[in-house]
Amino acid sequence: MPWRNNSIQEDLMPIDTEILSLANPVFETFALAASIMLLKLMFQPWMTVVRMMSVRAGFRSPEDAKRSPLNPIPDPKQLEVNEYVDRSRRMNLNDLESIPGFLMAGMLFVLSEPPLLLAQILIWAYVVSRAAHFIAYTTAQLHDVRAFCWTWSSVSVITMIGYTLARVFGLL
Repeated sequence: MPWRNNSIQEDLMPIDTEILSLANPVFETFALAASIMLLKLMFQPWMTVVRMMSVRAGFRSPEDAKRSPLNPIPDPKQLEVNEYVDRSRRMNLNDLESIPGFLMAGMLFVLSEPPLLLAQILIWAYVVSRAAHFIAYTTAQLHDVRAFCWTWSSVSVITMIGYTLARVFGLL
């Protein structure tokens, strides 16, 4: 390739390893928030299982309504939609729609080296709004309330992406 240099060392740009280190307060903020959100993502299915087992309903697959050590008294009605269980499933799907985008946008945002205060505001706004969304969904609040909570998490992620793009294009 004519554009490539023969010297590998000349092709490499210096990498600031401090950016992705806990010594960087922006990365530390993101790492803590991302860990919390990943725990939320991993524990939500457990909430669904607990709900399923507590009401012995909301199973999804035909084989789930067969006799087993965990289901000693099967009933075909166990396969019917159960709102208590299904609410937890919908919360899990909502997390799967939101949290991966936050993780990717947040990492790119960290790499764009934003000011610490801006990073803290956007990252924690996302986490707090998702916690509020969880409470609103768990307590069956109106869509308007859930949408209000969701909106702040979405605006936070979009702002992180906008900031990152502005840095990429040299606008900041």
